[in-house]
Amino acid sequence: MPSSDIAGTALAAAAIAACVAVMVLAALLASGLAQRVLDRPNERSMHAAPIPRIGGVGVLAGLVAALAVTQAALPGAAWAALATIAAVSAVDDLRGLGAGTRLVLHLAAAATVAVATLGGHGAAAVLVGALAIAWMVNLYNFMDGSDALAGSMGVVGFGACALAAAAGNDAPLAAAAAAIAGACAGFLVFNLPPARLFMGDAGSTTLGLLAGAIGAIGVARGLWSPWLPATLFMPFVFDATATLLDRARRRCRVWEAHREHAYQRLNLSGFGHRRTAIAYGTLMLANAAAALAARRLSLEGAAFAASLAVHAALWLAVVLRTRPARA
Repeated sequence: MPSSDIAGTALAAAAIAACVAVMVLAALLASGLAQRVLDRPNERSMHAAPIPRIGGVGVLAGLVAALAVTQAALPGAAWAALATIAAVSAVDDLRGLGAGTRLVLHLAAAATVAVATLGGHGAAAVLVGALAIAWMVNLYNFMDGSDALAGSMGVVGFGACALAAAAGNDAPLAAAAAAIAGACAGFLVFNLPPARLFMGDAGSTTLGLLAGAIGAIGVARGLWSPWLPATLFMPFVFDATATLLDRARRRCRVWEAHREHAYQRLNLSGFGHRRTAIAYGTLMLANAAAALAARRLSLEGAAFAASLAVHAALWLAVVLRTRPARA
């Protein structure tokens, strides 16, 4: 397919997804149905009042509509895993599920994608891929705690995946990634500070699954190395991973809700939602630019290493600046 046709299909997918997401979420707000699923403030929250957490419904509706109209497709294993994650998280949003149950189902969904996409690369690749995808499911959820963060990461991360897939002449993957980015853009209409809607677990975990799946599909098709998606989503990957390891080092209960991620510390230190979103959005764009440039120059590993070093320095600076003084 000519590159102009690939670009046109991807742009159409993004536009359709964005429009459908906006229409669905606007209808849910206008009807009052959104008020039936509220995110009530708790020890992890960065907000003071209950906010509807049904943004994931709009994101998924936009994605499905865009792929149906453009006739693009994701592999069947990705759809099966997506359905599993969405169902598990929807039940968790509505009624609550135990952490152990969620983890088992997340691993099962991640393994489904890893086997289908990376099975030809050996057992080690499948194992690492499954663990990485399962971690993406959870870390995306951990990082969905401040206005516009999860949506912005979706627009930038999946938008860059769409550009990389288009450069590799993979029209279906470019359209699928563009559709996810467009759906996230539609959600952002309602999630920019001050947010009127939150994504909810059903949205954040499915975006994490999709990030892992799109990354694995691109690796399996030879479009990029594993370093590219890791670099694209580094603002979320590093903050979530470093915070978890730091809490484990301090013998905190790592499974408990908290407000120790760098984005939470920034927000609480006086940055607020808007400036925190701008700071992370800048990091996201910088990572996307570096990853795409590195792909053209076959320097994806170097870009990943540089991004890792930068994020480590920034994370440490934020933690040291905001950590309470000892008595």
